[in-house]
Amino acid sequence: MLLLTFILKVSPLEFALLALSILFVLCAEMMNTAVEAVVDLVSPGFHPLAKIAKDTAAGAVLIAACGAAIMGYLILAKYIMPGYGRVLAMFGMPSDMATIVSILIVIIVVIIVKGLTGRGTPLQGGIPSGHAAVAFSIATALSLKTSDPLISILAVSLAIMVSHSRLLLRIHTMQETIIGSCIGTGITLIVLLLFMRIGV
Repeated sequence: MLLLTFILKVSPLEFALLALSILFVLCAEMMNTAVEAVVDLVSPGFHPLAKIAKDTAAGAVLIAACGAAIMGYLILAKYIMPGYGRVLAMFGMPSDMATIVSILIVIIVVIIVKGLTGRGTPLQGGIPSGHAAVAFSIATALSLKTSDPLISILAVSLAIMVSHSRLLLRIHTMQETIIGSCIGTGITLIVLLLFMRIGV
């Protein structure tokens, strides 16, 4: 993030605010680690109060991270959003039919690839992650449909959260989710660009 501020040439005040936000998150994380270590030392077994202490410390880190994200957005948006909006506008606006077709093709390709690799079932597990593929397909289509940088960032963030949930549930590996996200994004881009080229 700090490297990005040098590339974007933000003002000294903006750099200071971003640096303080990042340092605040790091301090909160250090306090969280300290609280967890002390709780583990005092209460090695499970105890409801130990859980509350750990959850509260982790919550403090989450709040600090949210504050840093808001600060980062408020400062960097004016530098990043106009350029990102121009990039999205270069692709044009796909039709509703193109969006539906691209998502259906992504689903079909995911099922075919799972069948060819013989891992998992069409609806769960295996290569690639169907949830990641569909989530990134929708995020890509939504980004191009709206050409709004903020909506695009939120859509991609949701797609990342969907993909991350597959890792947390141990249904997919990191490689499987990355392959799924690439399939979803790539196929959607190709289909939407083809539809726009033929004027559908």
